[in-house]
Order: sequence, then structure tokens, then C-alpha cells
Amino acid sequence: MRANIILLALGALLVATQASAYDANDPANCVGADWDEAHPLAVARVTAKPRVNFVKSPYDDDFKADTCPAATEACRKKSYLVTGDLVLAARTRDGFTCVAFPSPAGKKPIWTNGWLPSSALTPVAPMAQPSLSEWLGTWDQPHAGIEIKQGGIGGRLHIEGIAAFQGARDVHTGDIDAQVMPDGDTIAFLDDGWLPFATKCDSGCRVRMHRVGRWLLVEDNGDCGGAGVTFTGLYHRK
Repeated sequence: MRANIILLALGALLVATQASAYDANDPANCVGADWDEAHPLAVARVTAKPRVNFVKSPYDDDFKADTCPAATEACRKKSYLVTGDLVLAARTRDGFTCVAFPSPAGKKPIWTNGWLPSSALTPVAPMAQPSLSEWLGTWDQPHAGIEIKQGGIGGRLHIEGIAAFQGARDVHTGDIDAQVMPDGDTIAFLDDGWLPFATKCDSGCRVRMHRVGRWLLVEDNGDCGGAGVTFTGLYHRK
């Protein structure tokens, strides 16, 4: 009996040690479209034909994929994207790009995250100098909507939005309401827009927008609503 107890204790210690080894900030781990205040997200198009498989991070396969990401069969996931798919592209590492692929349907944000070979992607450049009219409109994605209209103080744009996330028992929501003047190719604001985006503080809803093709690219810092709520994604104009 005592030997069994010792074995169980050793097993629990081993599991705890493996779990404690996980580091979400490990640069080899790709957890999707993470907020980076200094580096905006980009949009990229899959140009590999006819498909490209996602590549594992070290924490995959119960922490057994420690050599990934790499161009090996062992690091290749079953999930894949096809030519023409659009992804949100973040940082790169050793020839791979960390991406998030948003589900085109559903009432809550569903993302497929992982590494893709950078050679399989072509960047989609944002508009260099969008006119005010190119920002205006009602913009939608499955779990959020944003309206950008004129009428703000001093020629600013008035931006309103609402997003939702279906939790296990209830719906979490978030909203934005800001007045902002675009800066070149970017709209960026903190809370209601009257404090500079670069203002240093430990909390507050930070949002950044770009016009990319016919889409509106939006990203936030995860502090614009309840748990799981985010405005991040590609929006189409109604």
C-alpha cells in the first residue's frame, strides 16, 4: 500500500512539473493574434497551392513537440488552410509566421491558431492614406459590429461598437464609444479617444484599426469587455 502511495505521489509530481514547464510567453509558442502595443497585426493571404498545413508549437502533443516549429512531418498538423484564405499574421520565427484564422460564421469568436510557413503567405498591404469616407460605415463580423460615422467634436470620427462572447452560462459583452481623428493609415484610441493612444496605464480599452482591401482590420488588447470578449478580427462593410 505504501509503495502505491509513493508511486502516485511521484506521478502527480511529474505531471505538475510538466504543467509548470508551460510558458505562454515562450517565443516558440504560437497562441494566435496576441496584442502587441508596438507592432500592429497584419493581414496575409495563403498563396500555397492547393493547401498548407498548420505547424505545431512545443506545447502541442502533451508537451512532446519540443522540436517544433520545424519543417518536419512530426511538426505538421492535420488542420490546414487553402489558397486564398486570409489570416491575421503576427510575429515570425525561423521561417514560420504565427497566424490566427477567424471562423467565417458563428456567434462567438472561433480561431484556428498556429504556425504557417512564411513562404506560404503573401502580405496584404493596408491602405496608405484612407480618406475619411473610406473609414465610414457599419462594419460587421460574426460576434461584433462597429459603426464609424462623422459628427465628432473638431472633425473627429465617432466610433461605436458592441461585441459578445457566449460563455458557459451567460453572454459576456463589451462596447466601445470613442471620438478619434485618423492618423495616416491608422485609427488608434484608448477608451473614449480623448487620451493619447500611447498613454501609459495598467488598464483601459485600447483599439487599433486599419483599412485593408475591402475590409476593416480591428485589434484590441482584450480589455474592452467581459471575459472572452474581443473586437479583434476582419470586418466587412454592410
